[in-house]
Amino acid sequence: MSSETPGGGEDSSLAGLAGLAGRQVPADENFIQLITADGRRLVNPDFDPWVQDVTDQELIQFYEDMVVVRRIDTEATALQRQGQLALWAPLLGQEAAQIGSARALAPEDFVFPSYRENGVAYVRGLDLVNSLKIWRGNTHGGWDPFEFNMATPQIIIGAQTLHAAGYAMGIVNDGADSAVITYFGDGATSQGDVNEAMVFAASFQAPVIFFCQNNHWAISEPVGLQAHQVIADRAPGFGIPSMRVDGNDVLAVLAATRIALDRARKGGGPSFIEAVTYRMGPHTTADDPTRYRDANELEDWAAKDPIARLAILLESKGLLTEEVKTAVEAKSDAVAKDLRANTISLPDPEPLDVFNHVYSEPNSALERQRDHYQRYLAGFDQAENAVAEGANS
Repeated sequence: MSSETPGGGEDSSLAGLAGLAGRQVPADENFIQLITADGRRLVNPDFDPWVQDVTDQELIQFYEDMVVVRRIDTEATALQRQGQLALWAPLLGQEAAQIGSARALAPEDFVFPSYRENGVAYVRGLDLVNSLKIWRGNTHGGWDPFEFNMATPQIIIGAQTLHAAGYAMGIVNDGADSAVITYFGDGATSQGDVNEAMVFAASFQAPVIFFCQNNHWAISEPVGLQAHQVIADRAPGFGIPSMRVDGNDVLAVLAATRIALDRARKGGGPSFIEAVTYRMGPHTTADDPTRYRDANELEDWAAKDPIARLAILLESKGLLTEEVKTAVEAKSDAVAKDLRANTISLPDPEPLDVFNHVYSEPNSALERQRDHYQRYLAGFDQAENAVAEGANS
């Protein structure tokens, strides 16, 4: 494997490859932005019309959403550290990308998430304890997808994009005017599933939005390793128009998602949105980002915090009063308190429950496994009884 050196020659050494891996995608600033990192509202004649109906109260709602979701994330991380969850995938830093896109959706639109879209789930009305059930090992799924028009989390990287494309093709066949959105990270764009999903979506003009949260890290690999050009530039090769948006700007994300939804509902087919954001925490609670990430990089992105910039904008408009702050803080604390109490009080599943709801119809192979496992567990009871009888004899 070789890579070009800055001088134009080739360097096949590991050092040359390491230099390539550390290279960041060019022009991170080249995206749609309506609220700057320091809280200034920018004028954009192309995108302002898509958010001109957003009221001051809705801006406050976006702020509350992001604060509550971050509080949920903090509480879930603490629960994992305390042994109440096996694992947790934090979304710290990605609140605007999730809240802005989710608030653009209509109730009849369908969501296909990865494993990190807890902010989207919150907006869709889910009790987040249903998500924590999965990470606690109490359930396979957590909720009925058709109750909230949101599929359960997908652990297999990128697989949800195929499900989304297929569902969107069904919408076309049914003649409905709803749309689909599927979420994935920058790392997933290297998966075959994502690329195949875009081929099908483009071929059949399916009303699906491919929403890439480019958080700059695919676990420990920087985005520059797999994307030497901006990720949004890939989609046009499939015949899918794309937008690149500041993923830490909730208003810009809202505008971009509304544009893509409008296109989908009018029969324009799929769209691709790259939301440029940053994963400020670990990939999951099993990960230690200090082993591969420069602390200065984290500091730079902390200055672009999605909640802080909206707070500054609200303050400049005289909207973020002490009363509002107190109410938002009380809401976030109450949600976190309920989440903790309801998670800790979840009953442990019975051992054989693992075989429930795996298939919609009876399955002989699964029943055989259930029988084997049941007899295996019964063996422990027989051994304990034998020990007890020996002690009493």
